[in-house]
Amino acid sequence: MDRTLEVRTPESIAFSYELAGLGTRFLAIAIDLCIQIGIVIAVAFGFYEIGVHASKGSHANDDAASNLAIALVVVLVFLIFFGYFIIFEALWHGRTPGKRLLGIRVVRDGGYPLDFTAALVRNLIRVGEFSLGFYAISIVAALLSRENKRVGDLAAGTIVVRDARMDVEVSSLRELANEPVYAATAYVTGEERALIKRFLDRRDALLPERRTALAASIAERIRPRLPADLQRLDDEDLLERL
Repeated sequence: MDRTLEVRTPESIAFSYELAGLGTRFLAIAIDLCIQIGIVIAVAFGFYEIGVHASKGSHANDDAASNLAIALVVVLVFLIFFGYFIIFEALWHGRTPGKRLLGIRVVRDGGYPLDFTAALVRNLIRVGEFSLGFYAISIVAALLSRENKRVGDLAAGTIVVRDARMDVEVSSLRELANEPVYAATAYVTGEERALIKRFLDRRDALLPERRTALAASIAERIRPRLPADLQRLDDEDLLERL
């Protein structure tokens, strides 16, 4: 089931994220699993070929060589099935091939980009989730969570969202981060001046209802501090004057 999550910036601007549903997430896992199985088959075939060629040579220390080969296979299988998620999510901005194909990605709580630590934590816990009933615990946790979080997400502080919405929101957050610092005036703080300018710059792109509501919210926050002649102005007129 898809759900929507609302996040507020310090300036009280709300961003909405569409959370990825369980069906989409597990289909992405299925795609990744097929890729992983293909890699394992290729690795196994490679070891088989090496073994065939080695058997034609000296037979000394066959037991030691076999044990070493088994240990290497075990390590490689573990790395393929779990290192795969860590590497792709850390380097591909929260996406694996399966997630990318289905248009979803992992981000940190609040919509911030996934970092290596969060990718490592959520996917090390995946080992236990996979081992205990093939993600049965994950399904239960996600159904109980308002944000569709599996156990790894709860531990790492991550959410899985739909990519199309995220591209817009990440761009907006970058704009906020790169915005110049505004000095305070007699009636408003620097942050409030930045908020007013952002609204005035973008108001023509807003739906009328959203535009009216945002103007009223910002004006209500500032109006009590203003002189009487400014307080009588309409919301947008007031913001334009400031």
